[in-house]
Amino acid sequence: MRAARRLSLAAGMLAAALLPAAPSRAQGSEPDTDAATGYRVRNYRAPVNLPVRGGTRVGVAEVDRLRGEGAAMIDVMPQRGGYDPETGAWRIVDRRDTIPGAVWLPETGRGTIEPRLSAYLAAWLSRLSGGDPGRPLVFFCKADCWMSWNAVRRAAELGYRRVYWFAEGTDGWSEADRPLERASPPPVPLAADTRGERPAEPSDGP
Repeated sequence: MRAARRLSLAAGMLAAALLPAAPSRAQGSEPDTDAATGYRVRNYRAPVNLPVRGGTRVGVAEVDRLRGEGAAMIDVMPQRGGYDPETGAWRIVDRRDTIPGAVWLPETGRGTIEPRLSAYLAAWLSRLSGGDPGRPLVFFCKADCWMSWNAVRRAAELGYRRVYWFAEGTDGWSEADRPLERASPPPVPLAADTRGERPAEPSDGP
């Protein structure tokens, strides 16, 4: 009987070893986060439950301090109207009120962005930082928005060293009884600027 039990146990262990391993989720990963890049790629309006890589989360008080140090404020709220590929002008479907002095760069917080928008973001970050990778940059959107989380990572990967994430965004700003102002996003550079050439200097106009 003991020999039979040992044989049965050995057979069970062999069968288990031959079964394909169940896929495992990396610690801290999310089903809506791309495993290869680490960016959130869908369901952007949801509680952000992961720390941001390459940046520091800040609240209203820290934003005030950073603004006093000359930090650039970057709003990455998306715009579902998109932009005109011929002119680069944004088709404004959803009006946006933002933190005074912030620059609105729509769609640059998505998990995957086209080369033309990559050039747009890179050109504006270079301009806002004055070419100084140590100048503080504060990214925001709304509360429970992964796009600002993505944008922080993207800026850090571009070499900026003082990158901050204001996770509460314009919702938190309003709740703190701070004013907002109507935003107007700058146009996207011409498509030719994404063919390996230096991005065109962004204009101040809408």
